[in-house]
Amino acid sequence: MNTELKAIFALCKLHAARLAWAKTQLAFPLTTEKLNRLDNIQLAILDQFSTRFAKLQDYIGAQLFPAVLELVKEPSQQQTFIDKLHRLEKIGAIPSAEQWLLQREMRNQFSHEYPDDPELQAATLNKAAQMTDDLINTLNHIAQFAAKYTNLGD
Repeated sequence: MNTELKAIFALCKLHAARLAWAKTQLAFPLTTEKLNRLDNIQLAILDQFSTRFAKLQDYIGAQLFPAVLELVKEPSQQQTFIDKLHRLEKIGAIPSAEQWLLQREMRNQFSHEYPDDPELQAATLNKAAQMTDDLINTLNHIAQFAAKYTNLGD
């Protein structure tokens, strides 16, 4: 595998590991009462959870998807992102384009703060917690797909 693709996978795996750890440190599902009782350390972990979810989702879409299309010699320079997404699904690199779009929507929700609506905050975070495993599984699926074309251990 080329060094660029290895570096992309390495950073994705780092984000995924930190995201998974942060999820285990929080008492999901969250309620408004739980959110109001979080101490500074728990709030920092919550920040890490939302940041790593967004970073992993961003990096997979912006860096890993194009690298995988290049790996399998799929032309993608002129395609829209949605076309690339559907192509990745068709060749088996991702399990579901629709699922990816839902993960992207969740990532976008993290860019909005709702300090005056703790119920909405809790609901958003709980939904993200449910999607975390799917996001990490998507990364693992892509790694298995790429391994067919190259050796990830190189």
